[in-house]
This record gives sequence, structure tokens and C-alpha cells, in this order.
Amino acid sequence: MESSQALAALAALAHGMRLSAFRLLVQAGDGGIAAGEIARALNVPANTLSANLAVLAHAGLIDGQRRGRSIIYAARYDAMAALLGYLMEDCCGGNPRICSTLTDAMARSRCPDEVQ
Repeated sequence: MESSQALAALAALAHGMRLSAFRLLVQAGDGGIAAGEIARALNVPANTLSANLAVLAHAGLIDGQRRGRSIIYAARYDAMAALLGYLMEDCCGGNPRICSTLTDAMARSRCPDEVQ
């Protein structure tokens, strides 16, 4: 990831409603969520949501796909992973004590263990 892409992604996430929308989409999984459902879940007007989803999409963090009369939005996990990788590149100068706290945080995430 280039620094300009990282800056765009971080700027997009540096807004409470956009961060909440992105987190909701991350939790939703690959199937995504219809724009109307996102608006209801976040209790925001559709036009406000639309503008903020456009910022997230422009930053490459989400994709929208029309299905019938709805637009289904989904998080781009590849972009999220690239941003996290960019932020952790050259992690903490190689200090294992600091890096271990970051890996511990990742381990505490709610992602289930991979099915064997």
C-alpha cells in the first residue's frame, strides 16, 4: 500500500459515522448489508449515509453492488488488511515486547479459529 492510499483510508475512517459504518460492514461479512439497513442501524438519514459511504468507497475500503432496487455494501477485507499491514510495517523497530502487545490484540479479535 502506498502512503497516499493509507492516508485516504485513515481520513475516511476519521469520522465517527463512517467508522461505525465500516465496522458494521466488517461484522456483516462477505454478504454485506443493504444501504437502507445500514441507515436504520446507525440511525442516520439516507442522504447522509450515501455521502459517507461514497467517501469510504473512494478510499477503497468498501464496495457497493446493485441488487435489484438496493445497493449492497461490503467491506473490502483486502484493503483493510493492506492498511493494517502498512501501519505495522517495520513494527515498533523490531522490539518484541511492543510487537507482542499488537499480536495479542489481534489474537483477542472475535475472529474464530480457522476450520481445520
